[in-house]
Amino acid sequence: MRNTLAAFALLASPAMAQDIPKFVAETVTAGIEHAFKGEWEYMVGGGAAIFDCNADSLPDVYIAGGQDRAALYVNASQNGGTLAFTKTASTADLPSVSGAYPINIDGDSIPDLVILRVGENVVMRGLPNCQFERANELWGFDGGNAWSTAFAATWEGGNTLPTLAIGNYIDRAQEAFPWGNCTDNWLHRPIGGTYAKPLPLTPSFCALSMLFTDWNRSGQPSLRVSNDREYYKGGQEQLWHFEGPDVAPRLFTADEGFPRLRIWGMGIASADITGDGLPDYYLTSMADQKFQTLADPAADPLKPKYSDVAWPLGITAHRPHTGGDLRPSTGWHAQFSDVNNDGLADLFVAKGNVWEMPDFAQKDPNNLFLQTSEGKFIEAGETSGALSMNAARGGGLADFNGDGWQDLLVVNRNGPTEIWRNTGTGTAGNFVNIALAQPAPNTDAIGAFIEFKRGDKVETREVTIGGGHVSGVIGPQHFGLGGADTGEVRVIWPDGAVGDWQAVSAGQTISLQR
Repeated sequence: MRNTLAAFALLASPAMAQDIPKFVAETVTAGIEHAFKGEWEYMVGGGAAIFDCNADSLPDVYIAGGQDRAALYVNASQNGGTLAFTKTASTADLPSVSGAYPINIDGDSIPDLVILRVGENVVMRGLPNCQFERANELWGFDGGNAWSTAFAATWEGGNTLPTLAIGNYIDRAQEAFPWGNCTDNWLHRPIGGTYAKPLPLTPSFCALSMLFTDWNRSGQPSLRVSNDREYYKGGQEQLWHFEGPDVAPRLFTADEGFPRLRIWGMGIASADITGDGLPDYYLTSMADQKFQTLADPAADPLKPKYSDVAWPLGITAHRPHTGGDLRPSTGWHAQFSDVNNDGLADLFVAKGNVWEMPDFAQKDPNNLFLQTSEGKFIEAGETSGALSMNAARGGGLADFNGDGWQDLLVVNRNGPTEIWRNTGTGTAGNFVNIALAQPAPNTDAIGAFIEFKRGDKVETREVTIGGGHVSGVIGPQHFGLGGADTGEVRVIWPDGAVGDWQAVSAGQTISLQR
């Protein structure tokens, strides 16, 4: 009982004990005027791709539009100044877009886009100056005709193209009775320079998030899939073995240590919060969110047996933290990032009722959890100024004006996309950005692990494409330093090669070349 009371006291403690970043709403002045709209086929989705499409070191944004067209906003912010974006016409401005992920598919210097749609999915090859060309035919990519709501990517073996996993939702023909009618997910594996016919990942259970992740540092990523139990029958959360580019994936079973878990799975975020060098996983859901850590990695590193520690860490986020609505919350996109630059990863969770569901909160503000030095979290969504009662879906944290502080963009369903500028904490908040580069095909070193040392503490970061809710960020990895002026970094590259420790100085972006 004493431990329970202590944990409850921590949850109730004011966020003023931390360095609170100050977020300033700049949606109107930034020039972003966009909404994700739609009813039945757009109750899920509503994502954004955040990436630098013109090589000016400022992240640009591609935002899903649902029944309206998606839109590309090119970043025109001044370094350290207010946020500014210019809406730019693009061939990627498609209708029926649920979300998008940036990825460098062809191994050149320009990011490409995988666009998820209600209908045919489209891969767009990036061209100079934020232009794109359709590449489905060029790369032999079959976009299908489903309701796509999840994505992840990895490079297998010596393939020149990445393996793409796409998660699909309800069979659209079953609107009158959708329960149990989940469309198969697809695995797009390359053969030479083009993609083979999609391989169904069955069983499939209405996926809303996917992530390729090397959960036990074996050198072989597995595929996590988070599924919406509202619509499946007999399903659960999934983890797939990937044992080589020529081997069919297979599910981890309960006998292999992956227990049955059934949630309204909507988003996945990963970070090494426990400090053991292994990724931990935050799973968004309805009513409460899960935070999974390996139960006993030393005893059996081959068994993905996880413990849920969201409650003692204070991040169940099971009901609104303000606004007076005491009904259960609905979580969507989640992302870890150090928003106050104190050297500890914080957590953003997008919230919003699905579609006037009466048993769940209508006023459901997003969460901004700040990590404490004890490894627990406290709520700062309201005190930081990043409060919103709109029905959020996707988005992302990124430094949009190059001042070293992580800003916030949120895509809302049937409401305006919002953006906040992080003006800092008023105290020391140094940072370092680490950009990885290696020869083609996997130029961004997806699957690498970055180890960042501050004093005697080492933070481990896996470089991934996927997770979240139909939203992806690609670019330099952000590390807060607090009051320190230097840190140390080394890279374990995707093939397992271990780089040397290097000293890095605060206030800059360091490019580590393979």
